[in-house]
Amino acid sequence: MADYTPRLRTQYKDTIRAALKEEFGYKNDMQIPKLDKIVLNMGVGEAVSDTKKVRAAAADLAQIAGQKPVITKAKKSIAGFKVREEMPLGVKVTLRRDKMYEFLDRLVTVAMPRVRDFRGVNPKSFDGRGNFALGLKEHIVFPEISFDKVEQVWGMDIVICTTARTDAEAKALLKAFNMPFTA
Repeated sequence: MADYTPRLRTQYKDTIRAALKEEFGYKNDMQIPKLDKIVLNMGVGEAVSDTKKVRAAAADLAQIAGQKPVITKAKKSIAGFKVREEMPLGVKVTLRRDKMYEFLDRLVTVAMPRVRDFRGVNPKSFDGRGNFALGLKEHIVFPEISFDKVEQVWGMDIVICTTARTDAEAKALLKAFNMPFTA
């Protein structure tokens, strides 16, 4: 298992780095942008009335990500939303290295094509510093989730953090990883 490297990581080392160096004219190899981390987040609003839903969401996110998620808790009490301080409200997980490349591969090649009425991701979803965020309305598009065993469908946020300094560099990097941007 130790000698296995993900397909996208090999592709990055072999072809993508050279293409980016050529396109942007980097003088040093350390300037070439690369993936830093991918953060997955599920907000479970129904957890206000039933805290078991957070545990169910955590189990689903653990299957999708391949590692144990962290349960996020409320920082302040908000009476209007019936939220108390330290109440569990969601789950998140940060993927790095091989798991990050594996997840991106599954997201682009398997999960996104399974989304209903999918026309591509918005190319304007960059934050100005080379990070890209997208949201999925249903977490059941991932093949790890058995549709029959799911009691509730949750949306999830996916933030892809890169070392790119500009949005153009980050977009070129993600395009090289076959991210389906709309025109």
